[in-house]
Amino acid sequence: MKKPNLRKIDNILEMPRELYTNEPKLTIVGFNEMIIENYKGILEYEEYYVKVNTHIGIVNINGFNLKLEQMTNDDIKIIGDIDSIDIEKTIG
Repeated sequence: MKKPNLRKIDNILEMPRELYTNEPKLTIVGFNEMIIENYKGILEYEEYYVKVNTHIGIVNINGFNLKLEQMTNDDIKIIGDIDSIDIEKTIG
């Protein structure tokens, strides 16, 4: 029996890719709020620097007065004065 093509089914159903994969979704609101969905853990956390591990790489958030406002098993919300965001790809 042939397996159904999940990508084709997901496209038909218009399911967001982050729901059925481990890929992170980054949402940035202005320069003072960022939400990362599908993260693995926090590697470093300082008032001026947050380093978040995801399944495809590391997200570095640089700024001032950075705070982890909300954190669940699925997503994390960072607030403060965000200056820059850098992504380090760790898989091929």
